[in-house]
Amino acid sequence: MKRIYESDLSDQEWSIISPMIPPSRPGGRPRRVNVRHILNAIFYLLKTGCQWRMLPKNFSPWGTFHYYFRRWRLEGGWFKIHEEFLSHIFL
Repeated sequence: MKRIYESDLSDQEWSIISPMIPPSRPGGRPRRVNVRHILNAIFYLLKTGCQWRMLPKNFSPWGTFHYYFRRWRLEGGWFKIHEEFLSHIFL
């Protein structure tokens, strides 16, 4: 995938994170968003310090990213991703 912003995930980073992304919830509608795109938007926001509503227009609506950010925070997903990256850095 072509990187547009410096904060976008590289293919190597995505290969580390992708197995940790929870599947869409059973019984719900199928996920219509690209999870890598969601992570790129969240990392853009964290790197630049912009507000959710100020994300560039090439990202989907801000509420989509905020939903996933909050859900993964409450479920401990960000901690898992952080720990996985640390294990790759220090090996």
